[in-house]
Amino acid sequence: MAAGPGRTHPGERLVTGIVVALDGPAGSGKSSVSRAAASRLDFDFLDTGAAYRALTWLALERGIDVDAADAIVALVDNLDYATIATPNGTIVKVGETDVTTAIREPRITALVSDVARIPEVRVRLTEMFRATIRESRQAGIVVEGRDITTVVAPDAEVRILLTADESVRIARRSRELTPEHASTATQLRDRDRKDAAVVDFMTAAPGVTTLDSTNLDFEQTVSAVLDLVEAAR
Repeated sequence: MAAGPGRTHPGERLVTGIVVALDGPAGSGKSSVSRAAASRLDFDFLDTGAAYRALTWLALERGIDVDAADAIVALVDNLDYATIATPNGTIVKVGETDVTTAIREPRITALVSDVARIPEVRVRLTEMFRATIRESRQAGIVVEGRDITTVVAPDAEVRILLTADESVRIARRSRELTPEHASTATQLRDRDRKDAAVVDFMTAAPGVTTLDSTNLDFEQTVSAVLDLVEAAR
């Protein structure tokens, strides 16, 4: 793994800079909004979902059934995973293979929830995420995913649940996909249903700000996140 596992304890400070934790359902725009906010703030950026997708990709490459929990857990310890920030975006690599595009394929989207709900996988990847946060040397870090505000970084200065009406989320996700992927609505609902069995990402926990982007465009949503960070400062 790019970052070695680390453990935290209740009350332990994760990082000296500002931590911005952002949760949200599929299609809410949390990845693109978080990435843009991090860039404008000159903060580090951590896409936790990419790690689960990279693990799913590796399992398929190795011919491992995603229901084989023990085999999937064994892969975590040997996951040579890294993210590399570039002027054109973040590159995701497993070993020497660039999987930035591959981990966004429908076959990965269809199975990543099955991998992510394996308890030991979540524990080990959460340790990796916390280590990455602790090791950040920027003025802050934006961390996005499904359970960031409640599990990975519950003591973050800024905790946001980014959501939108389902019809809006489906429309946004459809624009990201090629025409042959017409089952966007079904994929999105299935993803949310599977993930909801593991973590509640639709209800803001105490202290978490709900940001509803149903009637906001991309720039307005990013600005709203920046305003919350500025208020925390």
